[in-house]
Amino acid sequence: MTTRTVNVALGSRGYTIHAGSGLLAGVGAMARELRRPGKAALITDEIVAGLYGETVHASLAEAGFDVSRLTIRPGEPSKSLTVASRLYDELAEAGLDRSSLIVALGGGVVGDLSGFVAATWMRGLPFIQVPTTLEADVDASVGGKTAVNHPAGKNMIGAFHQPLAVIIDVDCLKSLSARDFFAGMAESIKHGVIRDPAFFDWQEKRVASILSHDPATLAELIERNCAIKAAVVAEDEREETGVRAILNFGHTIGHAIESRLGYDLRHGECVAIGMVGAAEMARRRGTFTDEEATRLKQVLEAYKLPTHVPADAGLSADDLSAIVYHDKKVHEGKVRFTLPTGLGRCDLVNVTDEEIRAGIAACGV
Repeated sequence: MTTRTVNVALGSRGYTIHAGSGLLAGVGAMARELRRPGKAALITDEIVAGLYGETVHASLAEAGFDVSRLTIRPGEPSKSLTVASRLYDELAEAGLDRSSLIVALGGGVVGDLSGFVAATWMRGLPFIQVPTTLEADVDASVGGKTAVNHPAGKNMIGAFHQPLAVIIDVDCLKSLSARDFFAGMAESIKHGVIRDPAFFDWQEKRVASILSHDPATLAELIERNCAIKAAVVAEDEREETGVRAILNFGHTIGHAIESRLGYDLRHGECVAIGMVGAAEMARRRGTFTDEEATRLKQVLEAYKLPTHVPADAGLSADDLSAIVYHDKKVHEGKVRFTLPTGLGRCDLVNVTDEEIRAGIAACGV
């Protein structure tokens, strides 16, 4: 399979996304092209360490890096200041300094946490993203958003810190559970809704080949997602103009559900439910048609994604509404939602409490 590349055009902070088969064994060589070999920390989780840790560690060592492997427990609870502090201790013990390199090997949790640690240790170390899940491939690894969670909400403590490169080995998707693969499709579907109606159509027509993990189809899926994300990030790296905020479609209610349920649902599952809620809010405003809302829901269901909160979840509209009002997207007391204005278009708008309640109700709460 030919390696596909996407450039993230951010001037001196720009970088290349590489996607292909068998790339893990070449991580060290790619890192050496970007950074003079020295001390490096490979951060991964316990599951990914057993699957791919040795391959990437050996690749970095062969390229001349003095590698320390730092391992965390899998799952959203590891995205915390407590775990970040423990990683700082290990970086200090290993002697990493401003000239050292961090390599994040894993899904969105590993990437977000490692990026945050890289951004804050000694005021910023270079790092490379090596995502191993579909959700991280198509979204979390690209764009430089790094964060840990806080009891007040998901990703409340963070920094913008762009990687030196993103290296995506599509072979890693073979080890994903069906549920994790499906969850990753939520961000991909989101990209079609907010930016590219032709890509939405493409996903709508290729359910069978994507779910059967056809390598060529998956490579194109990842490339098209990364191109969309890269273009949005290049226009508005730090969410200063409002352009990048379109990537939050489905995330405001989705993050509230994710946080309130203690991260029992996957991030993508919560985003899928949140997209249904946001689509209903847009439908009530008259900016999203009944047909478009139905198509979105049908595509989510075709990729085995939930479109409502589980009946036994025990959530209340009051609980979710309170979390929404503490979301980091609240501005001057007003809640801003990314709402579609048709497939491939969306706007960032201030919404009322009544609209938020309607969106939450559409999520089955």
